[in-house]
Amino acid sequence: MKKKWWHDAVIYQIYPKSFLDSNGDGIGDLKGIISKLDYLEKLGITAIWLSPVYQSPMDDNGYDISDYEDIASIFGTMEDMETLIEEGQKRGIKMIMDLVVNHTSDEHAWFIEAKENPNSPERDYYIWRDQPNDLVSTFSGSAWEFDPASQQYYLHFFSKKQPDLNWENETLRQKIYDMMNFWIDKGIGGFRMDVIDMIGKIPDQKIVANGPMLHPYLKEMNRATFGDKDLLTVGETWGATPEIAKQYSGPDNEELSMVFQFEHIGLLFQEGQPKWHYAKKLNVPKLKEIFNKWQTELGMDEGWNSLFWNNHDLPRIVSAWGDDQAYRVKSAKALAILLHLMRGTPYIYQGEEIGMTNYPFKSLDEI
Repeated sequence: MKKKWWHDAVIYQIYPKSFLDSNGDGIGDLKGIISKLDYLEKLGITAIWLSPVYQSPMDDNGYDISDYEDIASIFGTMEDMETLIEEGQKRGIKMIMDLVVNHTSDEHAWFIEAKENPNSPERDYYIWRDQPNDLVSTFSGSAWEFDPASQQYYLHFFSKKQPDLNWENETLRQKIYDMMNFWIDKGIGGFRMDVIDMIGKIPDQKIVANGPMLHPYLKEMNRATFGDKDLLTVGETWGATPEIAKQYSGPDNEELSMVFQFEHIGLLFQEGQPKWHYAKKLNVPKLKEIFNKWQTELGMDEGWNSLFWNNHDLPRIVSAWGDDQAYRVKSAKALAILLHLMRGTPYIYQGEEIGMTNYPFKSLDEI
């Protein structure tokens, strides 16, 4: 495999809302991130994975995008975004944009047009049926929402304000690639691809992830956007095995740089319990078995590993599997050493570098 910059990179994820508030409105913003670039440079960061800052009604904290080519006013302006990219480049820090193309917001112009005019081309950008099947949303309940005006149901695997896009529509795919090139032209360093394994879904067959057209779509995306550029692309792929990861990240397959696999994270969850009732006791032999499998079965010439403990969707690992009281520092260092000494590209979630813990919220009102 030809060595790329991201083989030696350290990526730092920033969740803008809670990173640094520069104007006192209680919400983190782009200027706050800019003010911390010197700190991140000193920390040795190669790139920032920036959770979504696009225009959004914030029903799902920015993962419901209403305009891919504008910045949400709570975070700043497009000029601020351009400054962040430029100032990062001066310090050798690239910006990795969060690419959310499985769905949009229901306030996106495409969906507004699709609802208002069932005969419009945009109608086919989304997935409509006369009768729903029993597919379930990740956020609970049916994955179908009834539209009284057209007497049809639209598909949403997340919030009902996040209608799923119909990747079978060639015009839609081209618009997505045009949007990606818009950001590439601004000088970003790549994309983290939200639930990318779902874009090949076949809802009528109840195929949600890893559909038969997933890899052809990724190859087409590669050719149309980042394939001839030196960019990092990482896909969020919850069901990936080492064999599937080779398909995504093999250098000859012309798809992605790497994927996030979550097999080790699966040890956090207790069967039959809600997601956040995570297992406090770590199964160490099982964790070693999983890491060993990924380190040995995904060889460098076959693909590439991403390494992570934390992200915006997960509890802090030092609180889950470490001791975040008496041995917080030692726990955090032990977990960091384990992560950074494996082969792959490490991803740090904001605050992980200082051993940040879960906050002991007692109720939703406190949040």
